Order: sequence, then structure tokens, then C-alpha cells
Amino acid sequence: MSSILTNRGATVALQTLRSINDQLSTVQTEISTGRKVSQPGDNSAVWAISKTMEADVRGFKGVSDSLNLGQSTVSVARQGAETISELLTEVKGKVVAAQESNVDRNKIQADIEALTEQIGSIVNAASFNGQNLLKNSDTEAGSGDIDVLASINRSPTGVTTSDINIDKIDLGINEGSVAATGGTFAAAAATGTVNATQSVDIDVSGLTVETGTAFSLQIFGTDGDNSSFTAADYQSTAAAAQTQAEMAAGDMTYVARDGDTMEDVVYALGKKWEAYAQGNGLSSDVLDLDFKGSTITASSNVTDGTDSIAVNVSTISADAGNTIAGGLADLASMDVTSDAGASKALGQVEALLGIAVDAAASFGSDERRLQTQNDFISGLSDSLKSGIGTLVDTDMEEASAKLQALQVQQQLAMQSLSIANSQPQSMLALFR
Repeated sequence: MSSILTNRGATVALQTLRSINDQLSTVQTEISTGRKVSQPGDNSAVWAISKTMEADVRGFKGVSDSLNLGQSTVSVARQGAETISELLTEVKGKVVAAQESNVDRNKIQADIEALTEQIGSIVNAASFNGQNLLKNSDTEAGSGDIDVLASINRSPTGVTTSDINIDKIDLGINEGSVAATGGTFAAAAATGTVNATQSVDIDVSGLTVETGTAFSLQIFGTDGDNSSFTAADYQSTAAAAQTQAEMAAGDMTYVARDGDTMEDVVYALGKKWEAYAQGNGLSSDVLDLDFKGSTITASSNVTDGTDSIAVNVSTISADAGNTIAGGLADLASMDVTSDAGASKALGQVEALLGIAVDAAASFGSDERRLQTQNDFISGLSDSLKSGIGTLVDTDMEEASAKLQALQVQQQLAMQSLSIANSQPQSMLALFR
């Protein structure tokens, strides 16, 4: 049936042309923007996912900046610790030279003091963006370490962050003090004696570590006839029971810093023992102390049932007013102008050199850890960007082919519409 009022063919052709034009407009938009999903209307689910991932990528950029800042800060500290290690090696050379009595010890002492001042200058200068990891003498909580933003973690319940903790290692030369009176003094808070067993473990894990608390190591040997060892050489105090005044004046004391654990205290006491033992010429056969974790292991090859050596750890509470010393504070009191001072200095410098080397190694490990995390964050960001591209970017080859096909279909639809519109004119022939 033909009608001059209704042209079904033209209607169908027009609908087809409109559909083709809509598709053509979509493809042209994809090509011009480079994205197949550029707004929620294109694909709401994919658009929402891509926006969340884009926010994460931007967040990881901030994490990378934080890691770069942290790495630079640690790098400065590592360089400072390495330089200090080299200077301490020079100090050791001076101290060794001072062991000879026919040298000018006053000049050697002057050289040591000059090197000590230089070490102090390096510690003060080893700062990056106002952060100095070679200083840790503050009693303020949280001042003993820094947190470097390391990652953002997305989970079904929300977004959290994670940090890499970097401990400060004090290499300062400022002297501290232990209060001779006041506070709570606990003599032999942890104790052990080597006798016939010739070995004992002293567990100090039960002691409380609080910033400003002082710890000391005391030894007291008993050998009535000096048959196994010279008792006086292995007595760091006048009597078996150490007094608070003796602890305050002792060589083997340490005041806890912010962030210290018992393992840190044991390590510090171990370094004090190394200096004391070497400086006083103590034999490891008579008394050898090993410091690991929160345990001090004392051993001897000569003690027996009557000849024994007690090893004690005493404490003075922080409210006594103890002050925290620099990690290399013994440099300031080092004096090689006498035989006794030169001998003591040799033990001191060896222990101090160990502290500086350990600090440089620790900072090097921290620096590597930050670099590894930064590399991971960089790779993760690249993977997220690639994933976002897979979700929303236009496949240009496919879009190009589709554009050409739609252009052909558009031309054919227009031809079809033109033919459909011309059909009613043929009806005029019926009325001629």
C-alpha cells in the first residue's frame, strides 16, 4: 500500500541515519579526546574505577617525593658518619703514636682536640631540610627517630598509609652526666657471677628503659691471694656494692635516649666495656663479656669456687636529672698526655670507631631500603597508569576503522533516505 501521508521507508531510513550519526559523533569524540570513557555517561562503572586509580597515582607521586626527601636526609647522615669514621681513624693513629713515651704528647693531644672539633662541626652540619639524624640528645618523646611516608594502601574498608622508620644515631661530642644523688638508685638491678661454672647469662630484659634513665656496668673480682687474677684490676668500684656516687663517676655508664630499647642499652654498655677493658689491660681469659640482644654473657677461664667475679648492672631513674651525652662524648675527655691517659684513650677510640662505623652501616642500610621502596612505588605507579589506559583510552586503530565504516554507512543512509523521499512523487503518474 502506498500513501502520501505516511512514508515508512523514509522513517526507517531517517532512524538509521540518526543512529549512524550518533555512533559517528561518539567515535569522533573518542578520537579527539583519546579516551573511550571521558565522562560518567560513557561508562559510569569504568569511569569511577579510573578516577579512583588516578587519585592513587597522584597519591603515589606524593609518596615518591617523601621517599626522595627521606633518602636525601639519610644520605647526608651516612656521608657524615663515613667522614667521622675517617677522622676517628686519624685520631686512632694519633693515640697509637702517643703510646710511646718519647714523643711530644702535648702536640698529639692538640691534634686530637682539633680533630674532635672537626667531628663536632660535621655533626652540626649534617642536616638536610632541618633534620639532623646525627643528633639525638633531646628528651622529648618521638625525637629519636623520623617516619618517612612509604606507601598508601587501599582496602575494602578504606585507605591507610605506611611509614619507614629511621632511627637517629647520635655521634655528637657533647658530654653528659649521671646524677650522684636523687632519683631512684637500684644497685645490681641485674647481676651474675662467674665462679666455678665460669659462665653466666645476665638477663636485663626486665629493666625499664625510659629516656633519661642511667645504666651502668660494674665488675667486682674476689681473689684473696691473687692466685688466679689480680683482684684489684677487676674491681671497678671500691666495694662489692656500687654506690650512686661511684656510678655517677664511673666510666661504664650510659643514659638512655628517646627510642632506645634494652638492646640499644646493652649495645652501648658493650662499647663502654670494650673501652674500659682495653684501657685497663684486662685479659679476656680472666673476664670476657659478650653483649647480644638483652643479655650480657660473662665467662672466665680462671675463676673457681673461691675466686669469682661479679658483674652487675645498676640504674638511676630519669627524675634524678641525668643528662644525655653525645655518642662520641669520650672524645671530649680523651687525654693522651700521660701514660695512663694514653692507654685509656686507646680503648676509648677503638670503641668510638666501632660506633661510627656501625652508624654509617646502619644509615647505608636505611638509604638502600628507601631506594628500594621508591623503585617499587615508581613501578607501581607505572602499572596503575597502564591499567587506567587499558580501561579508558581509545584503541586508535579500531576507532579509525570504525570511523571509515560509519562514514560509508552515513553516505548510504543518506542515499536511502533520498530514495525513500522520492517514492511519493511516483504516485503522481497514477493521476495523469
